[in-house]
Amino acid sequence: MKTVSLPDGTTIPILGLGTWQMGERAQSAKAEIAALKLGLDLGLSLIDTAEMYASGRSEEIVREAMGGRRDDVFLVSKVLPQNASRKGTIAACEASLKRLGTDRLDLYLLHWRGSVPISETVAAFETLRSAGKIRYWGVSNFDRDDMEEIEHSAVATNQLLYNLSRRGIEKDLLPWSQSHRIPIMAYSPIEQGRILGNPTLIQLAKARGCSAAQIALAWVLSRDGVMTIPKASNAEHVRENVAALEIALNAAEMAALDRAFPPPSRSIPLETL
Repeated sequence: MKTVSLPDGTTIPILGLGTWQMGERAQSAKAEIAALKLGLDLGLSLIDTAEMYASGRSEEIVREAMGGRRDDVFLVSKVLPQNASRKGTIAACEASLKRLGTDRLDLYLLHWRGSVPISETVAAFETLRSAGKIRYWGVSNFDRDDMEEIEHSAVATNQLLYNLSRRGIEKDLLPWSQSHRIPIMAYSPIEQGRILGNPTLIQLAKARGCSAAQIALAWVLSRDGVMTIPKASNAEHVRENVAALEIALNAAEMAALDRAFPPPSRSIPLETL
């Protein structure tokens, strides 16, 4: 499994398992748990969830999928901005730990910036880290100005919307993050399927004998200092995502994708979903 390095040198898989929208339908739970278990079997030990996802039920799905394999998982969850006060962050973390059936998180993220001063949330993160409740902390949906405000701190990653159709971070935020050795955790790497009808993606996939989703995912996986967490709620999609790791796009394919999905020519506001 290819890896990406956190600022302290710890390596984690470049491809993981996202759980956004998992846990929302009871009838889907069995298949979702099975998909996560398969992902772990295939080496996708990075699992991302959040207290927001299905109002905590996503975390419970992850607990059931981990079973007795907690030590094999790099486990990520997120605190909502309205809960991100010093006391609120600690309480939210404890609630997530209970739903996940574990005594620690490997990485805890602020889901997006709200009205609570970031210094207060960071203080709570540091308290949790000192107590052994989390190993690392980071942020999500932070633009460069936000990152510069916490540059002095031990931020481990920034989880961002990044895919072929959402390349705005390449103008400013991605180079800054690379220069500061802060990896990007890309969510929605295939834009929730909305880009898969693109003729260039279809043509490249046909020539490769793979799917358009695999080409789009391989492109994200090729970016320096970027890991990604696509959701795959069934076994077929998990295997398809893992197979994308073997696709090394050549210069002609990368140029074709640049023509179909041009990189930004100017700075644009941070995009989110």
